[in-house]
Amino acid sequence: MTAPLFMRCNERLAALSWGETEAPTWLALHGWLDNAASFTRLAPRLASQLQVRIVAIDFAGHGLSNWFPPNIDYAVWDYCHDVLDTLEALKLERCVLMGHSLGAGVATLMAAAMPERVSRLVLIDGLGALATEAKDTARQLRQGLTGQRRRSKGVPSYTDMDSAIAARVKGGVTPIDADTARPLVERNAEMLEDGEVRPRTDSRLLRPSPVRFCPEQVLALLSAIQAPTLLVEASHGVLTHRDAAKAAREAIPGLTRRVLEGGHHLHLEVGVVDQVADVIATWWRKQG
Repeated sequence: MTAPLFMRCNERLAALSWGETEAPTWLALHGWLDNAASFTRLAPRLASQLQVRIVAIDFAGHGLSNWFPPNIDYAVWDYCHDVLDTLEALKLERCVLMGHSLGAGVATLMAAAMPERVSRLVLIDGLGALATEAKDTARQLRQGLTGQRRRSKGVPSYTDMDSAIAARVKGGVTPIDADTARPLVERNAEMLEDGEVRPRTDSRLLRPSPVRFCPEQVLALLSAIQAPTLLVEASHGVLTHRDAAKAAREAIPGLTRRVLEGGHHLHLEVGVVDQVADVIATWWRKQG
């Protein structure tokens, strides 16, 4: 299995790359509080099976990419600029987008707003953006404003890598085991002079958003997608049993859906990643 190549897409975004430089390029987009190492196990399998190049970026504020300037928060649509800047740096007019969780949401925004830039979509246990009902707009704005003004507690440090991994397992928003979390934590780790480990993640990512799309807007965006789309869901992920996810699936024209036994990070789970790769490769070949 090929080792990833570290690269910088531009002066602010870092990435990992698998496959030959001349091969057709897929851009891989990770989830919230994750990083490009999210694709460490899936990308080399796909690069080998499909003879493609996969470039996985660290979104701004994540991994080895730069943070946003002070007094600026992270909105989901801002990550579209990370995608556009990467396409520009790689001199790509159009490409395949593969996204997990938050990255899947960003991929759908790109495909809806700029269909000429996205040839196909591969979504992994993620679909559309988080939404807030219109009637809850004031509450959402209050949470966002309060969060922006709250003094940051700073970034914690850990005695060693195993402790940092244990903290991710214990404090993750979705269940994750140590083996699955390790690549994510290792890429995101800053080694301090005293031997301790500190996450590189910008703590502003933990603030609630002042504004979100409403459900009707999310469905309208999904219905505007023109690219052939594959959704790989986890049986124990964030989508399968939610009414909102059912409506979102129905909104995308011609969506292909596959459900695999696994958790939210099924593309990183050693026992499931081969199945994820096979499902994606089979769908890709059927597209011609």
